Amino acid sequence: MNILTIETTCDETAAAVVTDQLQVLSSVVASQDELHRRFGGVVPEIASRAHLERILPVIHEALTRAGLSLADIGAVAVANTPGLAGSLLVGLVAAKTLCVALDVPLVAVNHLQAHVYACRLAAGREVFPCVGLVVSGGHTSLYRCPDAIRFELLGSTIDDAAGEAFDKVASMLGLPFPGGPAIQRAAEKGNPHAFAFPRSMLDDQRLDFSFSGLKTAVRYKLVGPGRADFSRLELPSQLVADLAASFQEAVVDCLVGKAVQALERTGLDTLCVGGGVAANTRLRARLEEQARIKGFRLFIAPLRLCTDNAVMGAIAVERLRAGLTEELTLDVHPGPLRR
Repeated sequence: MNILTIETTCDETAAAVVTDQLQVLSSVVASQDELHRRFGGVVPEIASRAHLERILPVIHEALTRAGLSLADIGAVAVANTPGLAGSLLVGLVAAKTLCVALDVPLVAVNHLQAHVYACRLAAGREVFPCVGLVVSGGHTSLYRCPDAIRFELLGSTIDDAAGEAFDKVASMLGLPFPGGPAIQRAAEKGNPHAFAFPRSMLDDQRLDFSFSGLKTAVRYKLVGPGRADFSRLELPSQLVADLAASFQEAVVDCLVGKAVQALERTGLDTLCVGGGVAANTRLRARLEEQARIKGFRLFIAPLRLCTDNAVMGAIAVERLRAGLTEELTLDVHPGPLRR
């Protein structure tokens, strides 16, 4: 069976065609980075309008690259949670329309579970049960994953997500959006020990994260408390590099530390990591180092599957095998489902 997967949770319009044997026939992603760059972050209304313009051409291109027509599609999968409400609605309406027209099943995809499943796709073999770490612009969460479709939330950020903190700190430092790649580039020339930034909640028994205090610590190093016009700051390049490196190291310490705690707490020996921030080279290196020291299996999504894409929607294959399809009354859920 050929499955069309659709992804519109945030600011990427994506579609892919996969088979029920997990063969990827095509993948198309239309990025909106240029539309949001001048705002320093994703503007929800702009994102949803761009999805409206791009969804049909992206689906058409995915079918074309796969060498298929709509008549060859046996099911349609769509991410309906979590994400921006307007963006999610565009993808869901498109998926429902296709299901009605083609008389094929509708499959709901949890975007966060799909990020973990990207590790299964890349590995080409079973990775479950595992601890799943999803780290992105909107989410930083740890899960106990007995299998591909059962996820138990272990902990999440109580304020900013890691990727969101990257974007905000990059803006303070005069670096471009998206902040993750910009911080990483700047950090390459910096000293990660130049500034002693906090590692919030790292010694806490809870498997939660907090990055708001870290973001504020960077701000205070730059301008102190109170209102500030960061666009007027003239920062020496080495100071920017040192701040970026020290900030990045603090984020990585928290992510790696909590992931290792989750493995120890659950007794599992496999860690799967996905999401846009999983593309960070320092994070990947530190996780690989800990995997060697602690002796756990590590699967990190390849770079092409870290940022939002529709290929990871192939988790729909697992739901189809379990008989989990949806009625056309399916709705969007912008917040993460706690299940």
